[in-house]
Amino acid sequence: MMYHGVKSVEARADHTLLIRFDNDEYRVFDVKPLLAISRFRVLASPQEFRKVRVAFDTVEWENGLDLDPEYLYERSRPRESSGDSH
Repeated sequence: MMYHGVKSVEARADHTLLIRFDNDEYRVFDVKPLLAISRFRVLASPQEFRKVRVAFDTVEWENGLDLDPEYLYERSRPRESSGDSH
């Protein structure tokens, strides 16, 4: 099964990620539901949340937390053309 890898990621103030996938689609992933999970609680801190980067074909935070690109794609929504650029 083909999946889309992550090409760029931007952490936004509302605990969402703006992700560009390798098919040039921009999608918005909401991290807030994951903040209740013990290992993700550290990301509730805006300073820690902003430390996200692209690693291989997915996103990873400085502390080593990562998410599968398939999960990111399936659980994200397409970026709206107006009012959702940042």
